[in-house]
Amino acid sequence: MAFQIPRGTQDVLPGDTEKWQYVECVARSLCSRYGYREIRTPIFEHTELFLRGVGDTTDIVQKEMYTFEDKGGRALTLRPEGTAPVVRAFVEHKLYGSPNQPLKLYYSGPMFRYERPEAGRFRQFVQFGVEALGSSDPAIDAEVMALAMHIYEALGLQRVRLVINSLGDLDSRRAHREALVRHFSSRIHELCSDCQMRLRTNPLRILDCKKDRDHELMATAPSILDYLNDESRAYFEKVKQYLTALGIPFVIDARLVRGLDYYNHTTFEIMSEAEGFGAAATLCGGGRYNGLVQEIGGPETPGIGFALSIERLLAALDAEGVELPVDKGLDCYVVAVGERAKDEAVRLVYALRRAGLRVDQDYLDRKLKAQLKAADRLGASFVAIIGDEELERQEAAVKHMASGEQMNVPLGELTRFLLERIGKEE
Repeated sequence: MAFQIPRGTQDVLPGDTEKWQYVECVARSLCSRYGYREIRTPIFEHTELFLRGVGDTTDIVQKEMYTFEDKGGRALTLRPEGTAPVVRAFVEHKLYGSPNQPLKLYYSGPMFRYERPEAGRFRQFVQFGVEALGSSDPAIDAEVMALAMHIYEALGLQRVRLVINSLGDLDSRRAHREALVRHFSSRIHELCSDCQMRLRTNPLRILDCKKDRDHELMATAPSILDYLNDESRAYFEKVKQYLTALGIPFVIDARLVRGLDYYNHTTFEIMSEAEGFGAAATLCGGGRYNGLVQEIGGPETPGIGFALSIERLLAALDAEGVELPVDKGLDCYVVAVGERAKDEAVRLVYALRRAGLRVDQDYLDRKLKAQLKAADRLGASFVAIIGDEELERQEAAVKHMASGEQMNVPLGELTRFLLERIGKEE
């Protein structure tokens, strides 16, 4: 039987993994610069966490969760998103009692949703996200969006656009909900079955429908911005003021509601405008969720965060033709000719690695020419050749692959020589 990868998943092979490592390293470094620290949560959680934290009217809960029963009869779910697990850990470990508030966290790891696979959309995918818990200051909303934009900018993306909206507080959303029900009720039969159900459970999510996004009712639907009360409007104005002060361009989209039930006040997405990127143009999404900590059993605690898709980030980099500065080659490849030389090569390769160099050697007993070809394929900057004559002189014949320059270097000085030459080239 020939085994194949499950639908909606992917193998990330050498040559591509370096790109993943690079973008994750950039994101982690910027998070550290902004004062965010890493948190790691389990890949599966109790199903009830997502029912309460994500919302039982969302597509994630109703259609997309990978839920199973363990041998103890407990309902568990592979995490479909990262915020609810982080908030669960925040509550369970009483991190709200930390003197350092707001608590600023970031995470990275696989998420799982049973969706129709397509370009940029997988059933197992990797999210990088941040959560800032404990502050209702609009300035931290701006900080979170600035961090997300900074990550894309640092990686070389230029054709990205920040889209923002406000969902307002509970009173604002209640007034908007009533207006949406009045707007859609008489013609709800023209919309899909999901929207018909959402009219009863969560009318705001009708605006997030992918099937009926072009229906005329969507274009004429009441705008949440017209129903913001004075407090919500003032909050949104302050967020916009801070973004402007930071020099971060943005556009307002009153139909931006996001797909999770826990959002209120600020909500945002970062879109790719690169040509040929396709329909999956949303690179990152996030917003404020002031009631989520209480919903999961903690004290009243405001929060805001975002999650970005690593897969879509890499696709956007490809669409813009951005070449990541990923060094895939070796510093040195040690070529051994003869049994005595191989014995010395084993020792030498280990010593060079201990010195911090990326080094490899032949393990297939290939001839000199084949070993040199292997060194070239592996992108070695230098080749150190050892044969019987070199051993007699206690030297290595060192060749710089780019220039073809060749010189004899005493074995005792090879480490220093390579470190100096590699350091100059870097």
